[in-house]
Amino acid sequence: MYWIILIIAGLFEVGFTTCLGKAKESSGAAATLWLAGFFICLSLSMLLLYKASQSLPLGTAYAVWTGIGAVGTVIMGILFFNEPTSFWRLFFIFTLIVSIVGLKFVSSH
Repeated sequence: MYWIILIIAGLFEVGFTTCLGKAKESSGAAATLWLAGFFICLSLSMLLLYKASQSLPLGTAYAVWTGIGAVGTVIMGILFFNEPTSFWRLFFIFTLIVSIVGLKFVSSH
């Protein structure tokens, strides 16, 4: 159960970085709404990370949370913000995913 909570926390991290990017591109009321989404996602992400870290080792939980956020944010950047894709960029994202999965398998919980 705590791993599911941690994954959801990581997805909310992707949400807050995406909202931040959209707020940067917007102005006026739209920017304000994206910033509201940023703060909501940020709060939920931190709350869920806290909850997951009650059972999972903190170092593992934090590494997996940031890894999910990093991979998800790169994917969102490629899909929605026209960020570059290159072999090496995708290769290192792949290695990050493998590392996240590896941490899950070697964790004692």
